Amino acid sequence: MPVIAIVSSKGGVGKTTVTANLGGFLALAGYRVLMVDADIQPTLSSYYPFEHRAASGLYDVVTTGAIAQAISHTTLPNLDIIISDDPEGRLENWILHTPDGRIRLRRALADIDYDFVLIDTQGAIGPLQDLGVLAGDLLLSPIPPEILSAREFARGTLSMLERLRPMRLLGAPVGHLYGLCYRMDRTVDARLVANTLRQSPFAETHGGISILDTVVPATVAYREAASAQVPIHVWEPRRRGGTAPAALETMAALVRELLPQVDTAWARNPP
Repeated sequence: MPVIAIVSSKGGVGKTTVTANLGGFLALAGYRVLMVDADIQPTLSSYYPFEHRAASGLYDVVTTGAIAQAISHTTLPNLDIIISDDPEGRLENWILHTPDGRIRLRRALADIDYDFVLIDTQGAIGPLQDLGVLAGDLLLSPIPPEILSAREFARGTLSMLERLRPMRLLGAPVGHLYGLCYRMDRTVDARLVANTLRQSPFAETHGGISILDTVVPATVAYREAASAQVPIHVWEPRRRGGTAPAALETMAALVRELLPQVDTAWARNPP
């Protein structure tokens, strides 16, 4: 059961959108998927409608380890979620003052039966972000192809990984990180930043990071799909015009590259 944490030390880079659409794609491909909203701003918790909303969420999962009763079911087949239920921010303080707080989510997820788990993490460095990162077997970081985001990726996200590497001694090794160029437009600056990211050796991570070939274009379809509360590949299965690939093609390419064990052949002829 791969656990994928979608991470960044910067907010507003598209983590929630990537999490929701990757979860929707895998679920409608027939895989059982659990999403975890580990952000104090519970955007993922309201991305899809509920078929059943559990009485508890992430707070109880982390503080008590009780996970089964905290799982809500969305209206999408095979797609469940643990909602963010801590608007006052109590959980971050609890994690900070509990010796094993940062690895509690990793332990709780070991007791469930899903094909994939996707964790939407907080876009700010701190105990709550550490909780999500340390629960992941692999990490996915959306990077808008503009110079400030690229600098923040190089500075903040990579320093976070180095800071957390000693946690392997507690049985929580930091997973390999994959960078995803997100909201790629057709400007020269965007292409330059994307190419620079791909060519960088990231030597300081000792091979712990890769930049994916797949890019997510900057199109209005992603906002439209979120408003309609449907996965992007359902909203845009075919190209609507322009040179950008259809969202279905983009999501299939991302899954093939990130999760090569997943069969995406069905995506060539969607229902």
